Amino acid sequence: MTHRIRYLFRLLFFTILAGILTLTPAETFAGGLSGSQIQWPSWPELIRVITFQDYNTRVVIIGATLLGLAAGLVGTFLLLRKRALLSDAISHATLPGIALAFIVMSLFLGNGKNLIGLIAGAAVFSILGTASVIFIQKYTRLKDDAALGIVLSVFFGFGIALMGLATRMETGNAAGLSSFIYGKTASMLFFDAMLIALTALGTIIFCILFFKEFALICFDEDYAATQGWPVTRLDFLMMGLVVVVTVIGLQAVGLILVVALLIIPAAAARFWTFRLRHMLWLSGVFGALSGMFGSGISALMANLPAGAVIVLTASAIFLFSMTFGSARGILKLVIERFKLRKRILTENLLRYLYEWYDSVHTASNDGSFPIESQVQGPSVDDVLTQRSWSSKQVLRTIRSLTASKSLIIDAGNRLRFTDQGIQAAKDMVRKHRLWEAYLISHADVATGMVDLSADRIEHVLDEEIIRKLEGLFPGVRPKELPKSPHALKTSGGAA
Repeated sequence: MTHRIRYLFRLLFFTILAGILTLTPAETFAGGLSGSQIQWPSWPELIRVITFQDYNTRVVIIGATLLGLAAGLVGTFLLLRKRALLSDAISHATLPGIALAFIVMSLFLGNGKNLIGLIAGAAVFSILGTASVIFIQKYTRLKDDAALGIVLSVFFGFGIALMGLATRMETGNAAGLSSFIYGKTASMLFFDAMLIALTALGTIIFCILFFKEFALICFDEDYAATQGWPVTRLDFLMMGLVVVVTVIGLQAVGLILVVALLIIPAAAARFWTFRLRHMLWLSGVFGALSGMFGSGISALMANLPAGAVIVLTASAIFLFSMTFGSARGILKLVIERFKLRKRILTENLLRYLYEWYDSVHTASNDGSFPIESQVQGPSVDDVLTQRSWSSKQVLRTIRSLTASKSLIIDAGNRLRFTDQGIQAAKDMVRKHRLWEAYLISHADVATGMVDLSADRIEHVLDEEIIRKLEGLFPGVRPKELPKSPHALKTSGGAA
């Protein structure tokens, strides 16, 4: 399992854990569950939420949906840029900016709860946090994870200290600042929803306009630099979008959980497609669905905070995508691995039977054997004793080949080819011998090791590679079965 997959699983685990802890009020741990039981909605309440009859419900669901859309789009490039953990550092770096902005506005303006001022402070410190990470990565010998850990912990610790000062100030009331840590989706105002809508619109426009450039620096930054692209400025623009979405998302899900909206939808989308354009829009759709259903569920359930439910909804989408994704889903990979294992067993058995015939009988010029000689083929017991395969695998493969009319088991329990089977066996042996000849003549592989190398590769050789291999050996005509890889004369050169 790669480092990236391990990180995604670790992120998902801690996200779900944070969501569960947020779902559980503090009084639950102190005084039991008596005051925090979930109240299931009635049918009239369900209909009111689904039809958006309540003004506050409309504002919250629309705002959360647009936030999820924006986060999903920009999070795609963040994930492909291998900076998933950077979003966590950025979100935690906003806390000192919020606290410091509150302190400054309380001292000079008398009111420290101006939303624009708090957001401006968060944006400034998130940029400082991003610049600090990049500076440490570029000018020190510390690894990326160390740089991210240092910036995240230092800025967050600084923020907690400033929050302590803000709560003890006499000139301002710091009540409500904690909402930037845990989010307050349910109390979202029309102004907040409009701010999120403008951010989502700007994110969509920038992602469309700079799609080619962002894709280039995500997959091959060095190539983009050699072609004259302004990689530094493009990277700064991309991270600027991340900062904007992070700062705007603080109001909805809080700085602890906003990283989930940036990473989880993009990670879920990657299980469904291999194309970046499709992944980009799928990530936006998954983020939007997370915001829509998460806020809708929170509106129906009185004791469920919206930010945590949004993240848990995104986690559910991720788990479903990870299991059933059509491109990289676990179920698809399991099925493909099963089919590959079955095909390898089938092709190995066909090649073994052909080589057995070739060692006992003389093949004709086209590589086939006389029908009457096939009566003397190997028995099923011979195959079981001569190969290291398990009896269950061999018997299942033989049943599959007989069902496909490639083999026939005669009255003496011996195996013989049909016309279809001999052709399939010849094609398999031909691939094996051509690759053996290539390894011996062009790759300088020792003769004693060539069989093992050929066994690993022959099952994935396509027709184009076979034609190239035929061009290396002038003595081999197309569709002709080579006699021996050691007897082939090469045309020189490498493939």
